[in-house]
Amino acid sequence: MEPEYRGLGRCAFCFWLAVAFDIVGLLVLLVGVFVNVFFYDLLIYAGAIVIFLSLIWWVFWYSGNIEVPPAELEDDVGLLKKDKGGFSGAMSRLSSRVSNTIRNSFRRNGGPSSTRTQRSAAGPTLAPLGEQVVVAMATMTPHEDTPHNTVPSVAVRDVA
Repeated sequence: MEPEYRGLGRCAFCFWLAVAFDIVGLLVLLVGVFVNVFFYDLLIYAGAIVIFLSLIWWVFWYSGNIEVPPAELEDDVGLLKKDKGGFSGAMSRLSSRVSNTIRNSFRRNGGPSSTRTQRSAAGPTLAPLGEQVVVAMATMTPHEDTPHNTVPSVAVRDVA
């Protein structure tokens, strides 16, 4: 049995934190407006920022108290009923089939998946496909005009 929440709901901590941020922000803002100090502008801006940050806690409190019946969550969290028939069931099956086909074609053709690697004739793994970059670097000393190569030249290989 689910506990029954009254008054502030499930997220009372977020509620009280939002109220505290509002009170502190308002006090700092009012001190900046009405007290004669040389850094009044800092207090006004700080108070406004603290009040703005209280919105985070208000959103947490509000969204934590939203109640959605399980019947409305079926499609969103994977509780899809398997006995769906008719047009919506056919569209759901078609959609999942198309998305699985696209996902599998990316895996076969070396798309977003970075698990494929290139192998040489001897067998050890050289580098992941699509990620091998050859960079030629040269060092120059202030008194010389000819560069000294620090990376040996790399022969171009055919990728199968």
